[in-house]
Amino acid sequence: MLEMRPNCECCDRDLPPDEPGAFICSFECTFCDECADGDLDGVCPNCRGELEPRPMRKGAALAKNPASTKRVVKKG
Repeated sequence: MLEMRPNCECCDRDLPPDEPGAFICSFECTFCDECADGDLDGVCPNCRGELEPRPMRKGAALAKNPASTKRVVKKG
């Protein structure tokens, strides 16, 4: 199950699990659309993997399986 991290690892922007705009790599590194499409050019800076839109988790699924609250930010 996806961890659903709550923020962009680059700019620390909030990324709600039930809204579009988050991108992830296969290791679940998480970035906002502006960072993913901007400086990162669709490539994860951690593993060099491709960034894809993160699926959303809504309603009962989100209530039963809440998103992570642990923020991850990579400095630099």
